[in-house]
Amino acid sequence: MTLLDLWLSRSIPMCLLLQSLVLMALCFPSASMCPKGCICQRDPHLHGLNVTCSQSRLKEIPPKLPVETVLLRLDHNQIGTVPDQAFHGLRLLRELNLSYNAVETLGEGSFSGLEATLQVLDLSHNRITSVHKDAFARLKARVIVDDNPWHCDCALQQAIGGMAHNHEAAARVLCRSSELLDQEGRPFLAVDTDLCNLAKRTTDYAMLVTMFGWFAMVISYVVYYVRQNQEDARRHLEYLKSLPSKPKKPDESDDISTIV
Repeated sequence: MTLLDLWLSRSIPMCLLLQSLVLMALCFPSASMCPKGCICQRDPHLHGLNVTCSQSRLKEIPPKLPVETVLLRLDHNQIGTVPDQAFHGLRLLRELNLSYNAVETLGEGSFSGLEATLQVLDLSHNRITSVHKDAFARLKARVIVDDNPWHCDCALQQAIGGMAHNHEAAARVLCRSSELLDQEGRPFLAVDTDLCNLAKRTTDYAMLVTMFGWFAMVISYVVYYVRQNQEDARRHLEYLKSLPSKPKKPDESDDISTIV
């Protein structure tokens, strides 16, 4: 065996090893890129990362998620809030799974930055009762909101109105509680009352009642003041009457008649 053959026999395995390392680096990002408790795998079809953090006992959304994330699974955790700008910078994200968590409310900017790319948003099986009126306004994604204890009010009615392209999701919103007692337990789309005007009328009635209460209190004070003054005047008059009268001075005619 020549020196060339010997060199080639040793170089080929080394090349294969380098190729394997390159493939591993491409398919499995470094641990420093992947959040703690998550698994990150490169998706060759979507040209990005699949980040799976399911059942990791997370109580908040992991910070510094990889910017190449296209699919993010955060389901079956204990996440209670979705802060504004929580997914800012994830411009490739197509699917976000937040099902089976403890989310209670959604703010205006909870999904800010995902309007152009997000295709699926799963919020089912949470504790969501209320959302900001613009929480879903600019999203084009299919939103899944099943099994949440929704409180049907003006803000939710406005938020549902912003999901006109997502009629299926809106149809699955059931009122656990409502501004109208007869709507509890019914689909939200069955509510044919403008809850925003209802809230305004309720506020107007409250203001009217408050103003009437103040007016009644002022009238009561005036009546009390007048009666109290009348009572004081009556007492003063009785006091004056009780005083002894001064004796009259004898007239001059009486004096003359007496002399005669």
